[in-house]
Amino acid sequence: MENLSDELLLESYYTACELQLSPDFLSLFEEEIHKRCLSHKIKNTV
Repeated sequence: MENLSDELLLESYYTACELQLSPDFLSLFEEEIHKRCLSHKIKNTV
C-alpha cells in the first residue's frame, strides 16, 4: 500500500467499503490512512 498515492489509497478504501469487503481488509486501509494523517479525509462509511 505504500506505493499507492494518497488519492488512490482513499479511492480504494471507498470502493472496498462500497463492496462491503472484509473488515480485516478495510482495517489495512484505515491503518495506512491514519499513518499518512489522512483520517480527516475519510467519512464514516462503515
